[in-house]
Amino acid sequence: MIIEISDNGVGISAEQQKKIFDLYFTTKKDGNGLGLSISQKIIAQHNGSISVTSKINNGTSFKIILPIQ
Repeated sequence: MIIEISDNGVGISAEQQKKIFDLYFTTKKDGNGLGLSISQKIIAQHNGSISVTSKINNGTSFKIILPIQ
């Protein structure tokens, strides 16, 4: 199963994309950097994967791939 979530927002820089799944990485003033890290761990526990593609001023897309049993 492939789930893709996209937007047409401001995008994520290439440098930030490298860190986006790191525990405690955040760009928000009140963020804690747990959301994507925990999401990645849960997806991996189900033998799946999550990836991000983004371009500045063109939006961001997250793709989740999970096996169907």
